[in-house]
Amino acid sequence: MKKVLLTFFSLTLILVLAACGSNNTANNAANSAATNAPSDASAEATTEPAADPVTLVVGASPVPHAEILKAIAPLLEAQGIKLEIKEFTDYVQPNVQLAEKQLDANFFQHQPYLDDQNKKNGTDLVSVAAVHVEPFGAYSKKIKSIDELKDGAKVAIPNDPTNGGRALILLAKNGLITLKDDTNITSTKADITENKKNLNIIELDAAMLPRQLDEVDLALINTNFALEANLVPTKDALFIEGGDSPYANILVSRADNKDSDAIKKLAAALTSPEAKKFIEDKYQGSIIPAF
Repeated sequence: MKKVLLTFFSLTLILVLAACGSNNTANNAANSAATNAPSDASAEATTEPAADPVTLVVGASPVPHAEILKAIAPLLEAQGIKLEIKEFTDYVQPNVQLAEKQLDANFFQHQPYLDDQNKKNGTDLVSVAAVHVEPFGAYSKKIKSIDELKDGAKVAIPNDPTNGGRALILLAKNGLITLKDDTNITSTKADITENKKNLNIIELDAAMLPRQLDEVDLALINTNFALEANLVPTKDALFIEGGDSPYANILVSRADNKDSDAIKKLAAALTSPEAKKFIEDKYQGSIIPAF
């Protein structure tokens, strides 16, 4: 009987020890897994934050340049680029501020004007993309056709060299004056060889020309300023440049940032199908895509 009881107690002790060993192993394994597994907070902390959007500061004339930029801003935003548009009503400060790195790019001018400004100011601003053409036109509140233009009539043109030359060329092509070279964008009044109607040609700041229509018989006005004054070039101009005008308005940057990813994306957006459709739909031929 003693032998039977001893055997029974021995077996019981072995089973208890085995069970304890099993529980310890399981607990150790669970503890080890809990220790080694990353917590949600740890995983979240190691996730890299999304990159901040790149901001491009672009100078532009209010119409149509800033309007076009606003239209393509969503295309850039989808690519991580925030467009900050700074509007100017003159043709001087956009280039000054771009050269001084207050702007990343500007959009308001054509190549001949840019070339002239670089030469005069010793700057190194460069064209990135041609976007649209703004046909230059002649406007009047006093006459309905150039045949009504009287002897000694007062004709206003822009006072900056390239737009002044462009205006003189347009006058020459419509038979009102004769120039030494009617293809020379830098022509001045001194280059007029014939002025049969003795036109009194006065030079004014380009932005002022629409406001002088009551004071002059004829004014040759850049399309952006004409549009701002609610003039419709295709309807209101007595005569206007054709769609083959070489004076495409361009996106301009500095030599040191023209190849940046952000500037390339801006140029691509300005010459995209979306930009073309916006220009054609909104301006109805007053502004013509150059791409």
